[in-house]
Amino acid sequence: QVQLVESGGGLVQAEGSLRLSCAASGSIGVFTLKPVGWYRQAPGKQRELVATITGTITGGTITYAESVRGRFTISRDNAQNTVYLQMNSLKPEDTGVYYCRIVVRGLEYWGQGTQVTVSS
Repeated sequence: QVQLVESGGGLVQAEGSLRLSCAASGSIGVFTLKPVGWYRQAPGKQRELVATITGTITGGTITYAESVRGRFTISRDNAQNTVYLQMNSLKPEDTGVYYCRIVVRGLEYWGQGTQVTVSS
């Protein structure tokens, strides 16, 4: 079974930073070839894409939501089967549950989510 375990969420003041991690394990296959991404869901809102990175040996191609471009950075450590989300200049509207996602053999798998709360 494919499992994703997120960590790094918490409470932070506006303009602060957090670094989220998502470790993948199980029957992943070749992790470096798999697309991964971060999504978030704010209270009362639908889940939305934050950032994705394609599966390549050299790190992949990255896409960001316009609301986080220039503030967030997605990266991956293929040797550790881990994807990161560095979040800088955080705003209260960034508050929500953040989920990581991977696609393996045509199926999507989600982490349990980690809460990020940004105070004003």
